Amino acid sequence: MRYLCPAALPLARGFALVAALACAAPALARDNGEGTVIPPAQAGRSTVYQPDYFAQFAPSNALDIVRRVPGFVLEETNTEVRGFSGAAGNIVVNGARPSSKTESLGAMLARIPARRVLRVEVGPGDLYGSDYAGKSQVLNVVLSREGGLDGNVKVGVTRLHEGTVIPNVEASALIRSGASTFNLSGGLNRSGNVEIGFDDIHRASDGTRLEFRDKVNTIRERNPFLAASWTHDGGENRSAHINLRYAPSHFMLGQTNHVTPTGGQVRDDRLTQDYRNTGYEVGGDVTRPLAGGAIKFVALANRRDRDNYDASFNRVNGATIGGFEQVQVARYDEALGRLSWTHPKVLGFSAEVGTELAYNKLENATELYLLGAGGARNRIDLPIDFATVDEVRSETYLNLGRQLSGGLRLDTSFAYETSSLSVGGDTSAERVVSFFKPGMTLDWKAKSGWHVQASIRRTAAQLNFYDFISSAELANGRLNGGNADLKPQSAWEARLTVERPVLGRGLVKLVLGHDWVSELQDRILTTDGFDAPGNLGNGTRRFARFTFDAPLDKLGLKATRIKFDGGVQDSKVRDPLTGQVRGWSGYWPEWDWGVELRRDLAKWSYGLTMSDRAPITFFRIEEVDSNFNSQPFASVFAEYRPDKRTTLRLDMENALDTAGQRLRTFHAPNRGNPVPFITEFRHRDSHASVTFSINRTFGGSGN
Repeated sequence: MRYLCPAALPLARGFALVAALACAAPALARDNGEGTVIPPAQAGRSTVYQPDYFAQFAPSNALDIVRRVPGFVLEETNTEVRGFSGAAGNIVVNGARPSSKTESLGAMLARIPARRVLRVEVGPGDLYGSDYAGKSQVLNVVLSREGGLDGNVKVGVTRLHEGTVIPNVEASALIRSGASTFNLSGGLNRSGNVEIGFDDIHRASDGTRLEFRDKVNTIRERNPFLAASWTHDGGENRSAHINLRYAPSHFMLGQTNHVTPTGGQVRDDRLTQDYRNTGYEVGGDVTRPLAGGAIKFVALANRRDRDNYDASFNRVNGATIGGFEQVQVARYDEALGRLSWTHPKVLGFSAEVGTELAYNKLENATELYLLGAGGARNRIDLPIDFATVDEVRSETYLNLGRQLSGGLRLDTSFAYETSSLSVGGDTSAERVVSFFKPGMTLDWKAKSGWHVQASIRRTAAQLNFYDFISSAELANGRLNGGNADLKPQSAWEARLTVERPVLGRGLVKLVLGHDWVSELQDRILTTDGFDAPGNLGNGTRRFARFTFDAPLDKLGLKATRIKFDGGVQDSKVRDPLTGQVRGWSGYWPEWDWGVELRRDLAKWSYGLTMSDRAPITFFRIEEVDSNFNSQPFASVFAEYRPDKRTTLRLDMENALDTAGQRLRTFHAPNRGNPVPFITEFRHRDSHASVTFSINRTFGGSGN
């Protein structure tokens, strides 16, 4: 890390709260009319939930239903992963993986009307192909084939603590005619925040205050989107899909910063961030019967444009005396094709074989300027500010599964991945890396409801192309060096999952895991003297997660459900600067927990969520940067349903007025010196916000 200037010693962009909220809401069993609760059906290795299981929640769309499946936690797709195979979440629709990659699963589920959901099935991942092998829970949303029109319209308004009002609207429509289904959706996705806070900088040796900064961050985000899809369902192994998505986004941050140096001149600095990013995607797939099985071809292309502007201005009496400006223009393109063949029984095994080929390219130009008195600009030459990254990636795989007994199944996977990568521009680098990725999963489900799954597999992470490129963080007052020699990390991952039904309609689950990582990616000191992404060597991670999701009827709280999800983890790597063993940089908190309490009556629902976590820490070359919350984060809500088509909802975010906090300790010349010379404490509070929304369904078809 290099300081841009003493006055720029971390200029805050505003610290966003990170709250690990439990996303799965409770679900209710059916009543047979005689006061006896009927639990969800156990269909083979899957647990099946019918629509009337969720009726009391009056869900508007498939996302509302998924959130209320007991013990299920939605895992979003990783939209940053290149290629198709590593981007899967844990949701399939009609037994097939969604062919879109850049659209989140939450967004996809939100545009499926609830009346179109025939049932949901929760089972082990091997039921749905190689992308989900090793997952203990994958949820299949089965849609009705009945013709007609269904849709949702949602209108909402959010009031921030200082009086700003942000309106929102989103709508979706699903039309089925014959074997074809058309889905259209769009929304404004407007949000914002006003954070009030301060930075307090001290000399570490004696605690002397060096500088105090009063800050206000005004944040506005606009993420509108338009999405369309067409599905043709011609029967078993005869289907086709086409997806289109357009998503321009605009993020703006304006910061006022009243700086009071000890014994120095008072300033009124300003920080501006204006980020415009646009995404496009077109993709689809076709499935046909072949040799007693099914052959499937997936093709996808997406593009993401980035146009970012950052500026920090040091001002005295309204005049600019210095600062920085940065402009970044980038374009990322991806095109991929995937061909696979599956068969339910080959020599007693279920089989899937396939291959995928993807081409990825990033073109980036970054310009950093030093501002002088009056705003004069002088270009700062960064090590890698103009670069082009090209990659050709391929993966070939074979998966075999066999039922060993009535409740016991063995699945194996064999995959071989190669990546040919080149970097040009301000630097040049070429290399080819390859990984053999085997895996094995043993899954047992008893008639009593016990479900145990053990798995071990090798994984290979992907490199972030932007890690090859140098950039400045004006909000934090530091420079990041690019590293064209960065290597992808790989890991052996072992998992053990144990779960069983509890209290009739609930679920209890324990997940244990251990990872052995090679070429762990973290931060290193480059030969140019910059803090940059790099590989540290071997590392380990151990974790345990516990979930309890159950009704409280037997405790006298009718129509009430509680869900608790929490975990502990321990990550280790040897630090190259200090020689000591420490945790990994990034989102690896030592503990976290979330609890949700919800009550559903005839026309009313209300509840709360609360969560907290240990600090997350980034170990940079010259600083240790820790982020944490001042106290647990909480939200409350209330819903009223005047009729079957309408839901009125009131939400309060940050009900406890929790602040995001940050502690940075700086070392000279780097963390090899254990004694810090400066500490900086940041405090940001967005206070409570209130959102009122009206959701209305339309159409008359359904299951």
